[in-house]
Amino acid sequence: MRTQVAIIGAGPAGLLLGQLLSRAGIDNVILERRSADYVLSRIRAGVLEQGMVDLLHEAGVGGRLDHEGLVHDGFSLAFNDALHRLDLKKLSGGKTVTVYGQTEVTRDLIEARQALGRPTVYEAENVALHHFDGPAPRVTFRTNGQEKELHCDFIAGCDGYHGIARASVPARSLQTFERVYPFGWLGLLVDKPPAAHELVYANHERGFALCSMRSAGRSRYYVQVPLGEKVEDWSDDAFFDELRRRLPAEVAGAVQTGPSLEKSIAPLRSFVAEPMRFGRLFLAGDAAHIVPPTGAKGLNLAASDIRYLFDAFREHYRDGSNAGLDGYSARALARVWKAERFSWWMTNLLHRFPERDGFDRRIQEAEFDYLVHSRAAATAVAENYVGLPY
Repeated sequence: MRTQVAIIGAGPAGLLLGQLLSRAGIDNVILERRSADYVLSRIRAGVLEQGMVDLLHEAGVGGRLDHEGLVHDGFSLAFNDALHRLDLKKLSGGKTVTVYGQTEVTRDLIEARQALGRPTVYEAENVALHHFDGPAPRVTFRTNGQEKELHCDFIAGCDGYHGIARASVPARSLQTFERVYPFGWLGLLVDKPPAAHELVYANHERGFALCSMRSAGRSRYYVQVPLGEKVEDWSDDAFFDELRRRLPAEVAGAVQTGPSLEKSIAPLRSFVAEPMRFGRLFLAGDAAHIVPPTGAKGLNLAASDIRYLFDAFREHYRDGSNAGLDGYSARALARVWKAERFSWWMTNLLHRFPERDGFDRRIQEAEFDYLVHSRAAATAVAENYVGLPY
C-alpha cells in the first residue's frame, strides 16, 4: 500500500486532518486500533472554540453543527454561592463558544470520510512505525488476519496519550512535562434539560462542581472527588445530592434528576511532550499534550494542531515548501503552552486542594473578586476561553 500521509488514530484529530487533506487532494489513509462503534461510544468534551467551529466548516462538516450546536455568549462562575456571569461575546469582541459533543463531531467526520470514499482501517492490530527519521517512512499493521505494509511520505500521530506514535519516539529525543492533580471529576450524563442555559463553574467548600450540557435536552454534570474514589460507590441520588450542595440555590433548584446514561471518573493532569516533530513523524492532539478539562481546551487544542499541520502539508504538496513542516512544532507548542497555562489557572481557581490552607483559600477569593470587578481581568479570561487566534 502507498499513500502520501499515514494518519494513526481515527479520533476527531485524525479524522479532521484526513478530511482537510482529502478535500485538498492529498492522499491519506487512517489506521485505528479500535472499532468504529467504540470510537463513537467515547463520551468526551463538548465546548468548541470559535476557531474550531470555523475549521469544521472549512472541512465541510458544519451543517449539523449549525443546526444542533448551542451557541453560548457567556458562562457563569460561582463562589461562596455568589453567581457571576462573564459575557464572552462582549469581552472578546464578538466571539462565542458552541456546545456540540465530541461524539457528534466524530460522527460527522466519519460520515464525511465515507462519503468521499477515503480509506480507514479499523481494528488495525500490531501497528508499528518504521524509518520516520529518514526519507521513506512506513507503517506495518495486521488486519483481517493479514500483515500489511503502508508506505508514505509522512506519518501523523493522532492516536492519543496511550497511542503508539509518541511511544515510537526514542526517549532521548523527547522531553516531557507533567502535573498530576490530587483529585478527579466524577461525571454523570442524564437525559434532562440543563440547570442553566450556559455553563456554571462552582467553587464550594465541599469542592468543585460544573453544570454543563450536550444538547438542550441532555445534561452533563461533574463534581470534584478525591483520587481513589470509585464510581460504584456513587448512586445517582448520591451524586445529585452532592451536586446540589455545591451550587448556588437558584442553580441547584433547577437541576432535574434522572437515571444516568453514563457515569465515570476522570483524573486531572497537565502533560506536554516536546518537540512535536521527529523527522517525518508529527504528533497532534492528545498524543502530544493533555490539559485538565477545566478550561475546555483538550479537543480545541487538537484542532489547532491540525490547523497548523494541514497548512504545512498543503504548503509542501502545493508549493514545494517545507517551511510549514519545519515550523510546525514551535508554532503548535506556543499555543499549547498558553492553553496549558489557562487550564492550570482555571483549575487552581476553582478546585479545593487537600494540601492547601486558609491562605490559599483567601487567594482564590481575592482572584475571584478581582475578576468580578476588573474588566481587564475578565477580558483576559474571555479571550482565552473563546480561544486564542491560530
